[in-house]
Amino acid sequence: MSPSTASLIETEHRLGAHNYKPLDVVLSRGEGVHVWDVDGNRYLDCLSAYSAVNQGHCHPKILAAMVEQAQKLTLTSRAFRNDQLAHFYEEIAALTGSHKVLPMNSGAEAVETAVKAVRKWGYEVKGVPEGQAEIIVCANNFHGRTMGIVGFSTDPDARVGFGPFAPGFRHVPFGDIDAFRNVITENTVAFLIEPIQGEAGVLIPPVGYFTSVRELCTQHGITLILDEIQTGLGRTGKLLAEEHEGIEADVTLVGKALSGGFYPVSAVLSNSEVLGVLKPGQHGSTFGGNPLACAIARAALKVLVEEDMIGNSARMGERFQAGLKGIRSNIIKDVRGRGLMLAVELDPAAGGARKYCEALKERGILAKDTHGDTIRIAPPLVITGDQVDWALEQFEAVLRT
Repeated sequence: MSPSTASLIETEHRLGAHNYKPLDVVLSRGEGVHVWDVDGNRYLDCLSAYSAVNQGHCHPKILAAMVEQAQKLTLTSRAFRNDQLAHFYEEIAALTGSHKVLPMNSGAEAVETAVKAVRKWGYEVKGVPEGQAEIIVCANNFHGRTMGIVGFSTDPDARVGFGPFAPGFRHVPFGDIDAFRNVITENTVAFLIEPIQGEAGVLIPPVGYFTSVRELCTQHGITLILDEIQTGLGRTGKLLAEEHEGIEADVTLVGKALSGGFYPVSAVLSNSEVLGVLKPGQHGSTFGGNPLACAIARAALKVLVEEDMIGNSARMGERFQAGLKGIRSNIIKDVRGRGLMLAVELDPAAGGARKYCEALKERGILAKDTHGDTIRIAPPLVITGDQVDWALEQFEAVLRT
């Protein structure tokens, strides 16, 4: 570790809150799938800022759109209209098949917005008694860090010490259709779920699970909310992960890659029945839907489609997963994933995933451990076959036993 790197890390430790434990690498530049640290060392990014830079670091077309818009108009608030919002609505609605769009900033804001909207829908449209609305969520979920969201988390690190929490949430195991069926009541207004549980370790439900979830939600008048903030916009080899089972959510949440990593942009995608319950003054955001955000998001969506990043995610994901499964190792317990949302779960006897992520860093790969024994792998969707093959060589060198 160079003196400059050590100095920057020491300053972070001294002045910053200790709510993160990052790898000891200080990055200063990024382009495509690569990032460089302050000492000039190059790394292949296998995290993509938790899928926020699906389009690759500093994509030139998104950058150009950002610079152009920043020179004209950045923020008006929604007290006035701007010339980018309508175009953003048109383009994202056409791409996703949505009928109504509500733009926000962070993914957590999109989740909070959906919770508010479906509760109001439950009272005004479904006829649930005031204050009795219930939303079903999954154990080991990750939907953000706000007070409302951590209140229905089952992760002790997210919950402990932050209560009291708001009521109205019921938990079921992820991927268990019978558990979901058995917890439904006449006051159930929504089921909020990730298509793949990313933070929990890239957990994929059984085949047919979401088809059955969709049927039950339709049967009982329940709003199906899919949190596609990590899984959406090409990460799993489809535009939206719901496409793998051919279903449609009533509410879809997108964020992260919606800006290609340039700016916080998220959106709630739904219909008039759900979002129509929100009237002027009942919900909003100073920055939500601002012209800079809209211009960036429009460019981010355009390159995602025009440069076939979604198709590349499917092809390279299959190649990457096959290569990981081919590594002969006594410490690998499981390899799983969909598209370029992958995970290698290690045997607990291996002593935790972090030391392997640190070893990968020394070989030019930046990946992140999660839940102790799992390495998450999610490179930008612009990765090439040669880059996948090189990455696999590094993973094999570190994990081979």
